[in-house]
Amino acid sequence: MAAARPALTDSLSFCLAQLTAAAGEGPGWGKDPATNETPLGRALLALRTRHIKAAEGIERFRARGGLRPLLALLRRTAAAGSAPSQAGSGSAPSSIASAGSSPGPAPAAESPLTPSLPVRLRKTLDLALSILANCCTEEACRAEVRRLGGILPLVTILQCVKTDSIQNRTARALGNLAMEPESCRDIHSAGAVPFLVESLTAYQDSQCLQSIVRALRNLADSPQHRLALAQQGAVRPLAELLATAPDPALTSALVRALLELSRGCSRACAEQLSLGGGLGPLVSLASHPKRSIREAAILILANLCAQGLVRPALGNAGGVEVLLGELRRRRGPNGTSSASQQPLVRAVCLLCREAINRARLRDAGGLELLMGLLQDPGARAWHPRVVAALVGFLYDTGALGKLQALGLVPLLARQLCGEAGEEEDEGIEAASWDFPEERTPEQTEVGSFRSLRLWLISEGYAAGPGDISPDWSPERCPMPELSESVNPTPGQNSTSTPRTRRKLGRIPAVTTEEPWGQEGPALLLLSRFSQAPDPSGALVTGPALCGLLAYVTGAPGPLNPRALRILARLTCNPACLEAFVRSYGAALLRAWLILGVSPEDWPVPRTRPVHGSQHRELGEMLLQNLTVQAESPFGVGALTHLLLSGSPEDRVACALTLPFICRKPTLWRRLLLDQGGLRHLLAALTQPVPHPLFLFFAADSLSCLQGLVSPTLSPVLFPAMPSEPDSTSPCLYESLLGPAPVPAPDLHFVLDSGLQLPAQRAVSATASPFFQALLSGSFAEAQMDLVPLRDLSPSAAWPVLHHLHGCRGCGAALGPIPPPGQPLLGSKAEEALEAAGRFLLPELEEELEEAVGRIHLGPQGDPESVGEVFRLGRPRLAAHCVRWTLGPGQCPRKRALALTGLVKASGEEAGPLTEALMAVVTGIGP
Repeated sequence: MAAARPALTDSLSFCLAQLTAAAGEGPGWGKDPATNETPLGRALLALRTRHIKAAEGIERFRARGGLRPLLALLRRTAAAGSAPSQAGSGSAPSSIASAGSSPGPAPAAESPLTPSLPVRLRKTLDLALSILANCCTEEACRAEVRRLGGILPLVTILQCVKTDSIQNRTARALGNLAMEPESCRDIHSAGAVPFLVESLTAYQDSQCLQSIVRALRNLADSPQHRLALAQQGAVRPLAELLATAPDPALTSALVRALLELSRGCSRACAEQLSLGGGLGPLVSLASHPKRSIREAAILILANLCAQGLVRPALGNAGGVEVLLGELRRRRGPNGTSSASQQPLVRAVCLLCREAINRARLRDAGGLELLMGLLQDPGARAWHPRVVAALVGFLYDTGALGKLQALGLVPLLARQLCGEAGEEEDEGIEAASWDFPEERTPEQTEVGSFRSLRLWLISEGYAAGPGDISPDWSPERCPMPELSESVNPTPGQNSTSTPRTRRKLGRIPAVTTEEPWGQEGPALLLLSRFSQAPDPSGALVTGPALCGLLAYVTGAPGPLNPRALRILARLTCNPACLEAFVRSYGAALLRAWLILGVSPEDWPVPRTRPVHGSQHRELGEMLLQNLTVQAESPFGVGALTHLLLSGSPEDRVACALTLPFICRKPTLWRRLLLDQGGLRHLLAALTQPVPHPLFLFFAADSLSCLQGLVSPTLSPVLFPAMPSEPDSTSPCLYESLLGPAPVPAPDLHFVLDSGLQLPAQRAVSATASPFFQALLSGSFAEAQMDLVPLRDLSPSAAWPVLHHLHGCRGCGAALGPIPPPGQPLLGSKAEEALEAAGRFLLPELEEELEEAVGRIHLGPQGDPESVGEVFRLGRPRLAAHCVRWTLGPGQCPRKRALALTGLVKASGEEAGPLTEALMAVVTGIGP
């Protein structure tokens, strides 16, 4: 049986020839397309179902030049179909087929085609548009269609041919073309958006609506185009369809389109979506079983939060709970990345700007969620935004109490000098909508600070934007803290690295302009906490004080005087006195501001600017405030209670703090000396330290106390070593060492090494009871010319022999002393001291101890040497070590390092160190 003859439409060349002829570019260009409908229809059908769908079929179609006649056919078919109705109306429209290849403005509106559009003509348009839409799925074809001016004919068809199938395929083709930015721009310029929006309300077919919705979504490829779509009313019909769409596929298309249109949500977009009734459906879709729909709906809600006008309605629709729940889920153990959490964090923070949403957020556990963000180091970039959001709860007493219980204060203190977080610009529309009549939409200010200013305006803190300069802070507002009288405080010095120091002037109660940097919200909240009757539990703690002091001494920008007022307010509050004592706050103020040592500087100093006198004056002022509280009847009772009835930790902290804040002799003598406060402090030196700077504080406190006990006491330090021996103290032993000694020695001491040292028996016997019994008594050595001295090296024996023959200060005692930096334990110096004690030579012991002090405890001595000297276990040297450590002219850092060395040297035997410190501090030492 013969094989079937192939059809003509199997040939791409035949189909292209029919297309070219129908388009008017071939021999049959003048024929009416309707007369060639049958062969043309077969060719178009073959192109769509066979040639285009074949592998690389679209590329072959484009390469063979099929797009030019296809576009020409669309122009001629549309023109032929619209001519009868136009003629009947008496109009004279411009020919669609004569449209140029360059995109331009949309043509003048023409009368729509009659409902009785010929079936064959409609079929031709359907097939041609289907082929074009399929071709536009490839990038090369999209570029070719744009070059050939194919966008304007599609817009004209969209305008004129009002049938579902034609609208569907035209919108599909435009949607595919809009995948290219250049084509998207041309489609907007051609005026396609109004016709697409009109079609949304004119048709009911789901497929047609999906194509239109997709085209609008693809046309929203930039902020400018999204704004243009919203301004042309594209959002409201989408929202209305979302509220009534029963088709899951259409619902998915709608939420995808709305998600794209709501990026960087404009005012027009938010208004239309709200007026279209889209908020409720979006909240409902947030629990949709399909993940893509669910997540898109949630992100739309998050985007809408950028517009203050819609946030109250969004909260009423249940959006607060939805966004909080989703953010909580994403931050859970099986949560998503930080990038996916970012829009939700921003949305939740923006929701805090309206009172109604703050109440919902608080009731839904939002405060705990925000605190979790602040406690998460991985969310550091969002911390400034979260703190600014918490400012909304400034006068919500219940919320502030919960935030304080959750640990907000130390987190705020940490924010004062932290790194800047990543913030997105927010327009004026993001301001609170609690007072919409105070908004000024015509302004175009952006930035998180400006948004916060607008919030302050909306909350009634200022009358309007004109009243606020860029450096303004809410200190100008009629808040409780403005009526207080704040002590004048000094401040800033010159620019420094890495942080900027500034000169702090006198701080009045109300200032006209104050800096409002990134730390402004945190300081505002801290100031609010400090105004409580008893803020000690939250603010008078180590972390909070460290944050405030770090900001005051090294703020990254112009200093906000509110930080100084917070410190002044706390030190003037009697309820905070015990907290300052328990937390070592007074010692920290003195160390950081007066002495210039922070916890980060101890024990290894950082590279930092020279400490300024302004900070020292500020520290003295704050300590003076505490002194006023401590010496009041209430303060005396509080300190007495801490020292006598407090816990062991409280007693130590009280004893350490008293020398800093108490100047009445009767008070500090009674508490520290009579009632054992000093003993508590000294006993704690060898215990585990309760504070990183405890030994630094203790050294400073003991030095201050010594100054209180003996205010006129001058520092007792060994003089520097002379470069030459003292000529006023001649050496009497040298005469026995020469070749012709005068007088001649009648005795030699023999060391273990065999070395024989000459001596005079009579002189040596009178030096000590030991040698008197040895050389003049009934011992055998009294009759010997060679007397052995056991366990004595030549270096240690040398000062002994000099001392036996009357040398005092001749320099022999310096011989066995090692230089600074070398250990004394096990050295010749220790051996010489042991020999002096064994031979009952107290004056030699004192001379050797003085020699040790001259070399190791001089004015330029090293703190590490103090511990080495103390390890010798000599009471007089221990007292010298303590005097060197606590001397009034000693560097605070060296003093603390020396005390640390003494504590290490004492080990478990704390008695000698305690007694030496007690004796020197109280002025009864040797």
